[in-house]
Amino acid sequence: MIEAKKVLVPVNGSSSDDTVISLAAQTAKRNRGHVYAIHVIEVGFAYPVDAELVEERRRADTILDNAERIAERWGQEIETEILQARDIGTAIIEEAIDSHADLIVLGVPYRTRTGEFDLGKTALHVLQHASCEVWLCRGPMPPA
Repeated sequence: MIEAKKVLVPVNGSSSDDTVISLAAQTAKRNRGHVYAIHVIEVGFAYPVDAELVEERRRADTILDNAERIAERWGQEIETEILQARDIGTAIIEEAIDSHADLIVLGVPYRTRTGEFDLGKTALHVLQHASCEVWLCRGPMPPA
């Protein structure tokens, strides 16, 4: 098992948040490490990247509050932060570098595009560019 002292967990309010926060909390606890949960608000080019997006920040607060509750179930305190960026994948990579993360735990929903499984642009970007280890937690396949 990896000796992850700093575990970065991007959360977005999806059903996989519970799983990735639980996994990160257990891993960090085992290694006497720390969980750092982030929510990235993707800002379109119509606005400045530091625009005051009240509704999006309110939603982000709710998502991160939930992450804190999940981590508490595992006896693990976590640090949380809201980021605003043009691209979520790039923001995750930059934050992993800036925070010296040893591990990124990323949830990926099961989705298909044109009949084939689609990893999505964010997960693909993180897998291609992360300098630390990355664990993907793919959600279940929907019932047929």
